[in-house]
Amino acid sequence: MTIHPLSPRLDHCPESLPRDAYIDPDWFTRELETVFARQWLCAGRLGDFPKGTLRRRTLGNAPVIVIHGEGGLSAYHNVCRHRGAELCAEDRTAGRLITCPYHAWSYSAADGKLVATGPAKPTADFDPSSHGLLPVAVRIWQGFVFLNAGPAPAPLTADVPLAALDNWPIAALQVGHRWEKEVACNWKVFWENYSECLHCPGIHPELCDMVPIYGEGIMGASEALGWTPEQPVRPNLRDGAESWTPDGKPCGPMFPALTDEERRRGYSFVTIWPSLYVVAHADYVRAVRIEPMSPRRTRLTVEWYFPEITLAQPGFDAGRVASFARTVLAQDGAAAEMNQRGLASPAFTRGRLMPEEYELHRFHRWLLKAMGEAA
Repeated sequence: MTIHPLSPRLDHCPESLPRDAYIDPDWFTRELETVFARQWLCAGRLGDFPKGTLRRRTLGNAPVIVIHGEGGLSAYHNVCRHRGAELCAEDRTAGRLITCPYHAWSYSAADGKLVATGPAKPTADFDPSSHGLLPVAVRIWQGFVFLNAGPAPAPLTADVPLAALDNWPIAALQVGHRWEKEVACNWKVFWENYSECLHCPGIHPELCDMVPIYGEGIMGASEALGWTPEQPVRPNLRDGAESWTPDGKPCGPMFPALTDEERRRGYSFVTIWPSLYVVAHADYVRAVRIEPMSPRRTRLTVEWYFPEITLAQPGFDAGRVASFARTVLAQDGAAAEMNQRGLASPAFTRGRLMPEEYELHRFHRWLLKAMGEAA
């Protein structure tokens, strides 16, 4: 059957990444040193960095500190320029200076400049202006804080234009529910599972009921064989459903700035590899942060964001709203762990992708390009 040129389906079945990409410690180390050290990583929400505080984060193998001072957020590598000691061992209140606990070199919290060398008395050949803290780039988008430890960070981008969520007031929303889980799989296995719906009919009965097209093993109508742009566009959600809630009903007021198309769509995904995806619904927003822990373990941090008026409703239960997505995420986690166990078999060397796995293929190409460019 002819595939329409606008269909995202692949026109071939490419090879997957090799087995080593999912289990080999050396491959994992290269990812930390390249992808996670030079890409924009979500470090949390702006509310996680209150004014006047210093917070620690890790980007790949690089420990960093984030300071919320009078001028906003700034970030630096958590290392003293004297002999490399760790500057800050724990989150704390930010003062005027950041002083190394080893030899008392002190840096301005406002701009990272070296202002004192403790009891040491440098000679004339020492230039203090060349020994300030090493900066880390900071970008805030929709209330999410992104850090990049690379030497020349590219602009923050996603799989779609970031403006796709401009009609959602995400920066003003409040955390109503938070869920953390460690999954026994490589970080890429979870992203791969996220990137296709061939698994949906067998893994996600509740999700397929909410989004009927997922029950066909595809993520959108344009993936179906025989699709053409002239076909009528159907709502994504089942009849009568307006949001991803247990009963499909909105949990509170709908966001007023959404277009009819955004409401009809039922959900809008924005993917920012390698650490974050955001799902915007008509009444709330959910975000999933993905952090590699080891070649075979990944930490998920999931938060649900609501308007204050929704959270203030008598008897409102954010956990109940979140229960639908938690069920889906638990199923995804179990599927990813199953996949990881199989990948560890010495009988597996490399897989083959199907035409519906175009997003997975794009992820693989992005990853190899990011690793290669950094190397």
